[in-house]
Amino acid sequence: MFETAKRRQPLWLLAELTYKCPLQCPYCSNPLDFASAGQELTTEQWIDVFRQARKMGAAQLGFSGGEPLVRQDLEILIAEARRLGYYTNLITSGIGLNAQRIAHFHDAGLDHIQVSFQASDEEVNQMLSGSAKAFAQKLKMAREVKAQGYPMVLNFVTHRHNIDQIDRIIELCVELEADYVELATCQYYGWAFENREALLPTRAQLERAERITNEYRERLAAQGHPIKLIFVTPDYYEERPKKCMNGWGELFLTVTPDGTALPCHSARMLPLTFPNVKDHSLSHIWNDSEGFNYFRGKGWMKEPCRSCDEQDDDLGGCRCQAYMLTGDMHNADPVCAKSEHHSLIVEARLAAEGDVSTAMTFRNERNSRVFFKG
Repeated sequence: MFETAKRRQPLWLLAELTYKCPLQCPYCSNPLDFASAGQELTTEQWIDVFRQARKMGAAQLGFSGGEPLVRQDLEILIAEARRLGYYTNLITSGIGLNAQRIAHFHDAGLDHIQVSFQASDEEVNQMLSGSAKAFAQKLKMAREVKAQGYPMVLNFVTHRHNIDQIDRIIELCVELEADYVELATCQYYGWAFENREALLPTRAQLERAERITNEYRERLAAQGHPIKLIFVTPDYYEERPKKCMNGWGELFLTVTPDGTALPCHSARMLPLTFPNVKDHSLSHIWNDSEGFNYFRGKGWMKEPCRSCDEQDDDLGGCRCQAYMLTGDMHNADPVCAKSEHHSLIVEARLAAEGDVSTAMTFRNERNSRVFFKG
């Protein structure tokens, strides 16, 4: 079924260094059973991954998690990535960061730091993160990142519990002198899918947030303010799906803490075999493995995708979303209005219009072990 012809090289490598994290965000994209993951790659194994990916043409390297600051070898990994010629990006909550470590990252050659926030105020931030000290730490570290010459890049995951404060979120970003802000409406994978009923905003909430964001864009631009506000809408309020990772196994390569290689960070949920970098070269994984070839091209498509005149625009949408919602990873993404399963998305939207008081399942080791045991 799948195509095995050699593909163009991966350009973007995401190194999920660890699943350890001091926070418990209920929308985390880590797998529900992360506590069952195998032993983390060593420093030497990660460096070998970087070398192989760079030889294949990868140019950008993201350090992610969990919380990548947990890794005590992070400075070593950054320095080796710089030596190899990568553009490097650290995606962090800021917990475990301090001025000295930022300076060490700078000396090692780190190009970019993105700090994530849960909300614009301490109360909601604490409720979502599970930490009473996180908000103050994030504020302090965001300012320190800016003070040490990095561009200020902030990320806010927005959802039912904070989207109505979008104006306060933007005001905070202006106060922090942010250069780039991603207002990323929650996408429903991993823990977010488990908590979808409690997190999905209403259409009115979403439209209001986008309108306010656009108003701020215009106002700040008129003032000559350099801030860039990026508003990401959730799939659930679209009628056509996005092209999964800009094409399955075309640009993006993710390596998980235990060395499993994936075409996207959520793909591990699928009933496919994904190889491990401990057992195979990245070249073999990228070019020859079942997992990376299975959804390349269009030969796998069922109707309505097979005969759809828009198939090149979205390639059938997200395979993980199709699997989560319909149980068949070959189905059209239910976000698409042409899908026979689109009613599942419509039903979720309608449910969000009601009074939602569903308790959330927070991302932590104890809950993960429950999922692992089934």
